[in-house]
Amino acid sequence: MKSQLLEHIRAELRTRLERLSKAAYEAHAAATDPGSKAEGKYDTRSLEASYLASGQARQVDELAESVRIFEALSLPDFGIDEEIDAGALVGAALNGETTFFLLVPAAGGMVISHDGREITLLTPESALYRKLLGMRAGESLELPALTVIEVS
Repeated sequence: MKSQLLEHIRAELRTRLERLSKAAYEAHAAATDPGSKAEGKYDTRSLEASYLASGQARQVDELAESVRIFEALSLPDFGIDEEIDAGALVGAALNGETTFFLLVPAAGGMVISHDGREITLLTPESALYRKLLGMRAGESLELPALTVIEVS
């Protein structure tokens, strides 16, 4: 299942990168278009367009890095009694519902629908990622109130 999940994440990242690259290109074109030149001292269209283009270019770079990381990534399998570590798919009871988390090095916060499950990607920057490390099935956290159900 993890190899299919990983391929699904790769495809989603590539799709997002393609969409964002196109938007960044269009924002850059708008920022450099002679028609967006200021018509007065209070006209900030070109400045706003250049800020947008700059921000989108940064996002494209970050997303391209995530694609590169996931292209080289493999996810280990975990036994039911093993401690949670990087690459683990964690099923947890949170607020009365089963929630799934995948501990990965990039693309934190992204939610993937796979095999009828919504899986949230967590990175080491996430406090929850750090709290889950070393836990095992059956163990609980107080904040957030969460119980690990399964680790794979």
